[in-house]
Amino acid sequence: MFPDMTWLPARDCDPRAYALFTRHYTYHNYADGRRRDPSNPTRFSFVGPGEKMVLLTADCRALFVWRRFIDDSGQQGVNCAVFRNEGDVLSSRLILEAEQLARGRWPGERLYTYVNSARVASCNPGYCFKMAGWRPCGTTKSGLLILEKIHPENTDD
Repeated sequence: MFPDMTWLPARDCDPRAYALFTRHYTYHNYADGRRRDPSNPTRFSFVGPGEKMVLLTADCRALFVWRRFIDDSGQQGVNCAVFRNEGDVLSSRLILEAEQLARGRWPGERLYTYVNSARVASCNPGYCFKMAGWRPCGTTKSGLLILEKIHPENTDD
């Protein structure tokens, strides 16, 4: 499943994946302390319900999470819930490889992600996704940028 890929499979609750997630801008540390409680078996859980694919690079310097779920915003398809790259591999390459894995598991599905323009350092939010061929397709009610990539078989072009 992963020949010649940078990505390796991981699981929700993997402490290595969780460590990277804590540095992602969507991370939330609950006031009740559940993430710090060693007796809590799900303290490292971060993906949420639904079908999921958690990917880590061998050096644990990049994390990618796909999630297929019922999205309250009405978006359809498979969501890139988390992408964080602290390594040397070009982010757009990592995204393209993660897409291949998602397409293998969820063939023909639309891929989408949200970008909080106010929380990223880039003057071009979502740039690495755009370099991987993703296109803006709107914003959420709360102002998040929505990027998508439609499978070529699902387009009229």
